[in-house]
Amino acid sequence: MNVDHSQNEIEFVLRNARESDVKFIRLWFTDILGNLKGFAITIEDLEDALYHGVGFDGAAIEGFARNNESDVRAFPDPSTFTILPWRPQDNATARMFCDIHTPQGEPFPGDPRTILKQNLERLAQSGYTYYVGTELEFFYFQNDDSPVLLDKDGYFDQNSGQVSGDLRRDTVLNLAQMGIPVKYSHHEVAPSQNEIDLQYTDALSMADNVVTAKLVIKELALAKGVYATFMPKPISGINGSGMHTYQSLFKGADNAFYSADDPFHLSQDAKYFVAGLLKHAPEITLVTNQWINSYKRLASGYEAPLHLSWAHVNQSDLIRIPSFKTGGENAVRIEYRAPDPACNPYLAFSVMLAAGLKGIDGKYDLIEPGKPEISNPMVHNVPKLPSSLEEAISLAENSELLKTTLGDNIFDRFIRNKKIELDLYQTEVTDFEINRYLSML
Repeated sequence: MNVDHSQNEIEFVLRNARESDVKFIRLWFTDILGNLKGFAITIEDLEDALYHGVGFDGAAIEGFARNNESDVRAFPDPSTFTILPWRPQDNATARMFCDIHTPQGEPFPGDPRTILKQNLERLAQSGYTYYVGTELEFFYFQNDDSPVLLDKDGYFDQNSGQVSGDLRRDTVLNLAQMGIPVKYSHHEVAPSQNEIDLQYTDALSMADNVVTAKLVIKELALAKGVYATFMPKPISGINGSGMHTYQSLFKGADNAFYSADDPFHLSQDAKYFVAGLLKHAPEITLVTNQWINSYKRLASGYEAPLHLSWAHVNQSDLIRIPSFKTGGENAVRIEYRAPDPACNPYLAFSVMLAAGLKGIDGKYDLIEPGKPEISNPMVHNVPKLPSSLEEAISLAENSELLKTTLGDNIFDRFIRNKKIELDLYQTEVTDFEINRYLSML
């Protein structure tokens, strides 16, 4: 029972694996929260896995168990076959992302990658392709016990002997060997904070690339005795880590977001898309910013978005339109600045796309862009993003857009998981409380 893959693709993988001395193949997928899961098979079982999938018990995977039916099958996607370059090349290890199916051969509704593929397939029926680029921000710390800084550098600093610089270099080289091009890499604003920007590509490939890049960043850091974290706000008083997401729609080879007649080169569909994102941003924020800690980043004064605004220059607006370059028709895009790198990219891309398409389908009116001189949007009654996980849950659980985009299975389980997290947090005694109250009360 081969799933949506040609004979040529399968034969290419089998031949490539044999010629590259591959012994182990890691089969990857994520749970609903975006945590990377997987298991390894040997080369002897690869052909059978490609044709028939590999069964496993999904009961312990968050979002996978359903109606007492825990058996599922992982079908490796041949297009994602690549060798892990940091592993030994003798008896090498490769990885493949998988699509999860039921024993009956149906797409499993608890699989985030399947959800994104289904949303993209519906989009393709309208003749569109969804392209995405991401800026992955993260911190390097001495260990995972406490956020001990490795450096005191700032934005674009190029100090010699910088551990982070060597790690970024190694990461870019390893990703390149895996077929994942990097556009930029640099030190970010905060001490020990770094950024790696992945090259623009179709949304499914980008989601796979984000998951891969996060693992590579962590693996290479650990090899150097360093810990990399994608926690949105690990340290108070400095910038948190975002995953600014660039987006556009193409029809064939043409950028549907480009217009030669608009002063800012935005087509009418692009404006509708922006309006859709702005209108539905509050209800999708639970997916793009899914952790309690996510809302510590979405705070005033740290270049993180707070309000439902857009602009051409202001870094604090929710949506930014990058400057147009002559001859850059295909580069016209929008930047959605709310997501953080701890989200599940398969679900985050799905809900951002759905929000934008709502704007196109409904021909939403776009508000006027923000102005840099408006330093306090609250004065001007600009609506805000949710400011806490509790508020985000409340907005999300009443969202028909989320339910339709994610499907009942993931929607229900995602909401339930976030409510459990909130309950645990609300009964936890924090360091803040100990430091503030113990000697006072």
